[in-house]
Amino acid sequence: MATVSIYLPLVVAYKGDAWTALGDPTRKAIFELLADRPRAVGELAGELPVSRPAVSQHLRLLKDAGLVVDQPVGTRRVYRVEPDGLAELRADLERFWGKALAAYKAAVEQRTKEDP
Repeated sequence: MATVSIYLPLVVAYKGDAWTALGDPTRKAIFELLADRPRAVGELAGELPVSRPAVSQHLRLLKDAGLVVDQPVGTRRVYRVEPDGLAELRADLERFWGKALAAYKAAVEQRTKEDP
């Protein structure tokens, strides 16, 4: 009988989806802290109610989603927001907003045509 741990490396948690990655409150909090300024794992863990290993796991998922990048600085890795990943999120929001405004406009115009 095989153990679960054998199969865990084959699990793809988020497939690089930024919106799904930010759906977790802890990852969202980490992303917001990094939006203020770059930080190391230890610094992030000191500001959140989670362990350093948990912060590292969350950062790995944010990195896989293209939202953060890391850079070695001495013995630490410093993480920062990836501008291209943030630009993709913004483009998505603008697309959603454009669709919502177009639908609202169509609804108002349709209602105006129906009113005497």
